[in-house]
Amino acid sequence: MAIEVAGYIAEVQRIYATGQATEHSYRPILEKLFNSVTADVTALNEPKGVKVGRPDFVFIREAGKGAAITVGHCEAKDVGLGINPKGMNDFNKAQHERYVKALSNLIYTNGLDFRFYKNGELAREISIANLLMGIQPKPDQFGALANQLKDFAAERLQTITSAEKLAEMMAGKATLIKDILGNALKDDNDLQTELTGQYQSFKDQLIHDLTAEDFADIYAETIAYGLFGARLHDKTLDSFSRTEALELMPKSNPFLRNLFTYVAGPNLDERVRWMSWRRFSKPPICPSSLRISANSPSAMIPSSIFMKPFWVSTTPPSARRAACGTRRSLW
Repeated sequence: MAIEVAGYIAEVQRIYATGQATEHSYRPILEKLFNSVTADVTALNEPKGVKVGRPDFVFIREAGKGAAITVGHCEAKDVGLGINPKGMNDFNKAQHERYVKALSNLIYTNGLDFRFYKNGELAREISIANLLMGIQPKPDQFGALANQLKDFAAERLQTITSAEKLAEMMAGKATLIKDILGNALKDDNDLQTELTGQYQSFKDQLIHDLTAEDFADIYAETIAYGLFGARLHDKTLDSFSRTEALELMPKSNPFLRNLFTYVAGPNLDERVRWMSWRRFSKPPICPSSLRISANSPSAMIPSSIFMKPFWVSTTPPSARRAACGTRRSLW
């Protein structure tokens, strides 16, 4: 497949020249560019108006037997908006920090400039046009962008060799889930969703002064580590679903199983469904020395992945941090 960077920038110029373009006006041609990279990876654009706290594009590779693997993500800003975090406002800077920490293969772009992040680090920055009295293309950079997009789409699973790195990755994913849960709670003005019902139950039965933010924190950590534990013990690595995760939850922990009855069910908020499922559709690849078990007390990840969520869910975050002597990066 040919990557038509020249055709893409010509379309950007045409749309920009109308004087009526918004951030979303450029999404279709950006999606077309991404989908021209390789035949086995599909870029999906988030529909306009969906406030979910997730990146604008997700890149999916079919893995056979109905399974799909998330290859990477892209956050697309408006043409002319700075994508260097040093020049961002507080909201965009915080969003950028969350995405870079949580997503191992990420593109940040304003349609003209592209920043590629790998495992939390800026790998490369490419600019294919300047915004100066209109859009001025830089044809000598078209090939560089095409090659970098091919490298981005060729992303494969990597072995995690450090327990500390694994802990950091899990914390990043939990943070994104927390943001989405928090947004879902804020949007439920009529208090009609099952998620809000669970929040009220937590307040009534467990922690009476629990805030929505702390509930989202607790819930996100439990989902993240519960799904990780289920995936780690999964014997069918070519497929994974929320229902399968529920089946893999130990019967010795009824609290976690009851929580995942909601996660695996049809009433799960679509925003939470996207985040929790996409984050753990990949099988975790870890050396045997990092496997989670009661026989690895030196691991920085909790040795009993199915017992911690109950303690997490009945202890305020401030108390957990004090007890652990650490920040939220572990639990």
